[in-house]
Amino acid sequence: MPKNSKVTQREHSNEHVTESVADLLAHEEPLDYKSSVMNVDRAGKGTPQKDKGPTDIPNEDGRPAWNSKLQYILAQVGFSVGLGNVWRFPYLCQKNGGGAYLVPYFILLLIIGIPLFFLELAVGQKIRRGSIGVWNYVCPRLGGIGVSSLMVCGFVGLYYNVIIGWSIFYFFQSFQYPLPWSECPIRKNETQAIVEPECEKSSATTYFWYRQTLNITSTIADSGGLNWRMTLSLFAAWFIVCLAVIKGIQSSGKVMYFSSLFPYVVLFCFLVRGLLLRGSVDGIAHMFTPKLEKMLEPQVWREAATQVFFALGLGFGGVIAFSSYNKQDNNCHFDAVLVSVINFITSVLATLVVFAVLGFKANIMNEKCVIENAEKILGYLNSNVLSHDLIPPHVNFSHLTTSDYAEMYGVIKTVKEGSFAQLGLDPCVLEDELNKAVQGTGLAFIAFTEAMTHFPASPFWSVMFFFMLINLGLGSMIGTMEGITAPVLDTFKIRKEIFTVCCCIAAFIFGLLFVQRSGNYFVTMFDDYSAGLPLTIVVILENISVAWIYGTKRFMQDLEDMLGFQPYRFYYIMWKYVSPLCLIILISATIIEMAVSPPGYNAWVQELAAERFQNYPPWAVAMCFALIIVALLPLPMVFIARQFNLISDGSNKLSVSYKKGMMKDMSTLEDQDETRFILSKNPSETPSPMPTHRSYLGPCSTSPLEMTNSTPSSGYGTGYQMTITPESEL
Repeated sequence: MPKNSKVTQREHSNEHVTESVADLLAHEEPLDYKSSVMNVDRAGKGTPQKDKGPTDIPNEDGRPAWNSKLQYILAQVGFSVGLGNVWRFPYLCQKNGGGAYLVPYFILLLIIGIPLFFLELAVGQKIRRGSIGVWNYVCPRLGGIGVSSLMVCGFVGLYYNVIIGWSIFYFFQSFQYPLPWSECPIRKNETQAIVEPECEKSSATTYFWYRQTLNITSTIADSGGLNWRMTLSLFAAWFIVCLAVIKGIQSSGKVMYFSSLFPYVVLFCFLVRGLLLRGSVDGIAHMFTPKLEKMLEPQVWREAATQVFFALGLGFGGVIAFSSYNKQDNNCHFDAVLVSVINFITSVLATLVVFAVLGFKANIMNEKCVIENAEKILGYLNSNVLSHDLIPPHVNFSHLTTSDYAEMYGVIKTVKEGSFAQLGLDPCVLEDELNKAVQGTGLAFIAFTEAMTHFPASPFWSVMFFFMLINLGLGSMIGTMEGITAPVLDTFKIRKEIFTVCCCIAAFIFGLLFVQRSGNYFVTMFDDYSAGLPLTIVVILENISVAWIYGTKRFMQDLEDMLGFQPYRFYYIMWKYVSPLCLIILISATIIEMAVSPPGYNAWVQELAAERFQNYPPWAVAMCFALIIVALLPLPMVFIARQFNLISDGSNKLSVSYKKGMMKDMSTLEDQDETRFILSKNPSETPSPMPTHRSYLGPCSTSPLEMTNSTPSSGYGTGYQMTITPESEL
């Protein structure tokens, strides 16, 4: 140490050393540690800066921050509210007992959804990193959680954007009257014009979807080549997503103002319009008539748990990434409850809209059935197959009502019991039409589009509907892309714009798998196998790592320090016992279902103009399980690698809050020990007042190791070393 240095002069003087560590580093006037922060750059040089207040905390490490709380809430709502709320929830509600399904769904939302959503928001906000950085910090050996989450985001993003591409195609097709799927095409030959047989056997909307949109093959083994129209639509979808996320939350946050709010405008417009349609009340009444016996079936609870799980976007990493841009004192508990409630209300609102429209469609189809079967009866009467005595006297075929037809059908069935089957008459019961469960793409691109063809000004409503689907999908895709880009950019210092563009280009190239003529079958495969089981395992490991490894009591204390109040003990019980148990049951039920149900898909058979279930060929079965294995492989790989010290545990990648925690611990050192601690460029020069350890990354990390005498900690700078105790903040 040079004899003329400031510190050496102080040691030889009788003046008591009162300056803090930050003062010694800066050679300036003393600073209060509670209002200062140590910025550690990649070169390892620390420079103290005065704190400008809580609003500047997100920028201390160069991390972006939300412009407002509203922007953040809209981003979380846009991510959690997606296409599943519009077509998955209504289908499950219809399938599992109508209004009775809402009871298990709401119960599971309380005991699984909100607690785990709150947990992800809290760890993201506290540690201020993406999924990889968060779980590396909480438990380095389980750092594979973040990598698996990223892998699943990649798989889901690949096929989810294909659905946005389909919506874009339908959106542009809607700018014509009549709508192109309103009537079957006419095939002309030399002598006559006939209706396309495949369309006549199915319906105009079904034919447009399978033949003119997808031009689908009859088996997954027959690729059929690229569908150029879907390829262009997919390119447009990735181009839009790239523009939305290329600047991170600086661009996606602004997009969320529109993409999150516009779907609600459309849903309310559709609800008002739907309630004015004839028969809409029948659909809503059918929807909310509870079948209470369904609540006793385990399958209903399993599907409700799965829907809760995916509705909030748990395990994807998008929730953690979005919350990592918040201020430390943000009330994430309020955010968790608010977003969960909005998600539930949106699902119910979408269900009202869907079944109001489907009730109208069911009445239209039932009247069509009555007319067609009445013509059959008239033919039988004219050919003397049926006697006129069988027809009630008040029945008027020119103004035949559904009740008149039901009465006539009952009489004919009773009298002609032996030969009734040969007549080929349908009962035309409205309830049967309402019970036709349609989900997923079938609901959006077949059932709903067919209903809109009967709307006045149908092109307008079609444009609005598919523009809503594009915005719903875009909000979810922004969150999915954030779940990919945030952890990678936290780990590797690369330009955000370049990485985002490269991701979108690579995703488009891999996404060509889904725009072949057989691409719809691969969308089904990825939807069934790439996310379900892997995400459930990821979330239960998240729950266990926080509640059982890090410690629920410590986590509750961290939340109290961060939020200013202690969360309800309800969350302690949920995180510690109830949520892990529910997730274990859900994983077991999912594995059992996969083992019992043969892997397969619904193929469109052109000759029959109908769907038929087919088993996957061996190579496709291998691909299904490869998706699960690839998504889960990072978990054991990272665990083994860190167990045997084959890779770094990420100790040099710290969040701002973590560095602030270290400074708080250091500020408690005695002045003399503090001086010795900071002056030693190498541990051998001046004895440390306490054993120097590797920075603590979480309760499940390996026991602290003695640092070598020759190499200073590169993460903290070349002129000093820091320690942090296991009692530091999360």
